Amino acid sequence: MKKNQDQLKKEFIKNLKLLEKYNKFYFEKDAPLVDDKVYDELKIKLIEIENKNPSLTKFGSVKTLVGYKPSSKFSKVNHIQPMLSLSNAFNLEDMNDFIKKIGNFLNTDNHEIVLFSEPKIDGISASLIYENGNLISALSRGDGFTGEDITENIKTIKEIPHKITQKEWPKKIELRGEIYISKNDFLKLKDKFANPRNAAAGSLRQKDSKNTAKIPLKFFAHSFGHVTGGNFSTQKEFLDLAKISGFQVNPLSKETKNIKEIQDNHKAIENLRSKLNYDIDGLVFKVNEINLQKRLGNTSNSPRWAIAYKFSSIKASTKIKDIVIQVGRTGALTPVAKVEPVTVGGVVVSNATLHNEEEIVRKDIRVGDTVTIQRAGDVIPQVVSVDKTKRDKNSKSYLFPKTCPCGYETVKEINPNTKKEDAVRRCPDKGYDCKYMAKEKLKHFVSKDALNIEGLGKKVIDSFWELKLISKPEDIFSLDYKKISNLDGWGQLSSQNLKKAVDKSKTIDLYRFIYALGIRHIGIENAKILSNYFINIKKFQNLIINKKRKDILASLSDLDGIGSSQINSLENFFLNKTNIIITQKLIDLMNIQDNKTKNQSGVFSGMTIMFTGGLEKMSRSEAKNKVEENGGKILGSVSKKLSMLIVGLSKPTKSKVEKAKELGVKIVEEKDWYKLF
Repeated sequence: MKKNQDQLKKEFIKNLKLLEKYNKFYFEKDAPLVDDKVYDELKIKLIEIENKNPSLTKFGSVKTLVGYKPSSKFSKVNHIQPMLSLSNAFNLEDMNDFIKKIGNFLNTDNHEIVLFSEPKIDGISASLIYENGNLISALSRGDGFTGEDITENIKTIKEIPHKITQKEWPKKIELRGEIYISKNDFLKLKDKFANPRNAAAGSLRQKDSKNTAKIPLKFFAHSFGHVTGGNFSTQKEFLDLAKISGFQVNPLSKETKNIKEIQDNHKAIENLRSKLNYDIDGLVFKVNEINLQKRLGNTSNSPRWAIAYKFSSIKASTKIKDIVIQVGRTGALTPVAKVEPVTVGGVVVSNATLHNEEEIVRKDIRVGDTVTIQRAGDVIPQVVSVDKTKRDKNSKSYLFPKTCPCGYETVKEINPNTKKEDAVRRCPDKGYDCKYMAKEKLKHFVSKDALNIEGLGKKVIDSFWELKLISKPEDIFSLDYKKISNLDGWGQLSSQNLKKAVDKSKTIDLYRFIYALGIRHIGIENAKILSNYFINIKKFQNLIINKKRKDILASLSDLDGIGSSQINSLENFFLNKTNIIITQKLIDLMNIQDNKTKNQSGVFSGMTIMFTGGLEKMSRSEAKNKVEENGGKILGSVSKKLSMLIVGLSKPTKSKVEKAKELGVKIVEEKDWYKLF
């Protein structure tokens, strides 16, 4: 007879807490309560229960227990310069696109660009701050903007010098690198950690640095953030300096001068991958010249001058137990294969994406099929192929549902550019009226680039949703913390920490608020463009008013980077009464900060600029960047709102120049443009 579900839940939670207690005494107090055999038996038992009852993971998961993370014990410190993530390339075409974009931005021949290649260590990022040669502090990556102060733990790593006497060493520098555990050393720890990366993470974040010192952590230096007084002009020169100053630098790093050298190097190191004594998942390619890195700058998420060229994914065979439909915040229906758990590249996989309806039909994927799965770019599991020789004779083709789980009829939109039907089937844009979209919108609302509420991640949103603690964004600001403190896995301290994080999130920049609303086609960059236009929440709030919305939306077409897709999405969003009510409530509840101009004293402060024709000495992208850095805004069309039209030497549009003359807009020739800044 099967165990009662309530009894199973209580047993699971009880044993999970017990395992966490064992972890705490082992990692934090260095005083194991049980021997390894007892610990392992409990862990294996919990994994079996979890695999058979995936719904229990909303109360916690044994797979996420990595040591004992005393995050509340570490003070939070802002990085001097953000630690951004890297964009990814998965094939040679992606690398070609990367090089082409660099050439276009810099307005230079692609063949002149030298890239520096370094193995991408699968470890934990850290930023070390040196002043006058002395290691004064060390931070974890954190959210990229704020990290944990892990200075004492970092000082236990033998490969990190505390004092640098090299006379060429910068006066002040944020040196960055990757902390890892070698494969050989991990063999001694494998019974306690899922993989080397988790072992490094758990070891590095110990409250007592004496515990960290017992773990053989290693460090490769690879880059820098802020620097004062550096005497190097290329990435190679920087790493050469780091090496003679006492840091370990990966010996497989090298310059590559063309696409053939890039591919040859990638292939050679991928073949070496299994023989190396540390885990790598690709190569990082950086523009070698530091001055070019500065010119290229960053997007909101990643540097334009670097990319991670990932290795081929590791594959594994498993069986599909079921196909379920997940609904995203924009209404996209994504089929997901529930598979028998299998280890792929050191990670246990139980779900794999099937992408869309067309993909299922094309590969003829069915429930019960034996399939090959891979982790795309070593990250997202996906079904690659079906072994039809092992298919059951009675299996039936999978019929993709024509309705959303919420009950609404789904649609396939027509792409305005190709005039073809989209591959993705969607729930109509019902917003919070579709409960599946609503839950995903809540996850977006609290995400890193939006409100960034610590302690309110995806799993907590799922749990609070099922407990009916939240259903709309405004509910986050009126949570019942007394009730939360009595929930399994919570307590008085953790609920109060959540309250502090929620209260802190009420004060937010305008662009982050716009992004947090989850309007389709409005990404973080679009949100920044809109915040530059609206300046404050009162002006943005006018979109709620029907009579004003039409004129506002018409004026947005002038903005460079805002097209018909964004304008139509804004219109659809504010035609929905529920969205209007939610937006107004949030505005009333929150302290939304006015947009901050990048440089209010810049030469283009308060001005709107437009370009026509190609510039000889820089690309259009770099020129626009110059304007924004100096306080100006970029428009995409000529109107009375335009302050200045910059006319490039290469094929300017005559009609734009003529219209600017008609409207009395100041026209600046290319030769005079360079003099302005």
